[in-house]
Parts: sequence; C-alpha cells; structure tokens
Amino acid sequence: MNKLHKASNKLIVCGDFNVNYFKDNSRKLLLDSLFASYSLFSTVSFPTRIFNNSSTLIDKIYINTYSNYFSVQRFVNGLSHHDAQIITFTSIFNSIPRQASFYNRKIDSNSAYNFTLMLSFENWQDVFFEDNFNFIFNNFLNTYLRIFYASFQITKSKSYHNSKPCLTNGIRISCANKRKLYLT
Repeated sequence: MNKLHKASNKLIVCGDFNVNYFKDNSRKLLLDSLFASYSLFSTVSFPTRIFNNSSTLIDKIYINTYSNYFSVQRFVNGLSHHDAQIITFTSIFNSIPRQASFYNRKIDSNSAYNFTLMLSFENWQDVFFEDNFNFIFNNFLNTYLRIFYASFQITKSKSYHNSKPCLTNGIRISCANKRKLYLT
C-alpha cells in the first residue's frame, strides 16, 4: 500500500477480504483503520455472497476520492458464489483512444533502384585515398548513410492502442454463452 499510495493519485482497491462487514468484530475494525490511514473508504454496503440461507459482505471496493459521482451495483455473473460489484464513476471523462505512432522506411523497387543509382554516381575518393582506417570507415559510413537516408524515406504511421488485448474474440464468445446459460 505504501508503494501505491500518493496523495495526488486516485486509488481503487477491491477484493475479497474475508471479513464479514455485517458482523462487528476486531478484524473489521483493523481493516477499516488500515484503509482509513490511506484515506480509503468503502463503497459497498450490500451482500456480496449469498449462499443457501446466509448472506455476507466480504467483497469490498475502497476508493480514496469521495464525491457523489459514483455508484456501485451488484452484478450476478454466475462465475462464482460471490457476486461481482461494478463501480461507475460519472465524473471521469472518457479519454481519447491512445494513438501510438511508429516510424518505418519505405523500401520498394523504385527506392532500391534510386539507392543503387546514387551509390554508383558517388566517387568515393575520400574513402580510397585515406591512410587511417578510422577515417576510411567514417567517410564510407557517412557517405553510405547519406545516400541511404535520402533514398529510403521515413514514414510516420498511427495505430490505435487496444485497451483490452487479452480479451480475445473466443473469450468474449465464451462469456456470452456462459451468461446465456446462467440466465436460463
């Protein structure tokens, strides 16, 4: 918690804490005081685990920003005997999808022909008439790179960042089928 907590950061901590908040006990007080020391407060007040004839509140969501612009609902997903909690913040603006720019060189038959043509017109006298190997190499490399960069232009491309790369189409189909089976 010390690594995650900073006064300027918005923080959300959620999980199954195995402390029943419907009963007063020392574990509940210790957990509340721990989260309060990081300015986190609980948002869930409904039962999160209903099994047979008992109900408990052991799954919690803690946030460190108090405002009236959030709501918490229970979501029965059928994946566990614990119900999911969904917290919705209405005061957070949706960000524009991240655009990642990448650069690549345009290499095709025309640019390759232009490259070999420009290399053939180079006289290379500053390479062949030098005695020092370091100067020979540096002169050759400078000439070669100058022609290379002139022949093969850099183009900038944009791609949109996928915010959920691990959520494949197969997983989406499986989730939809499981939801249908649960509801029937």
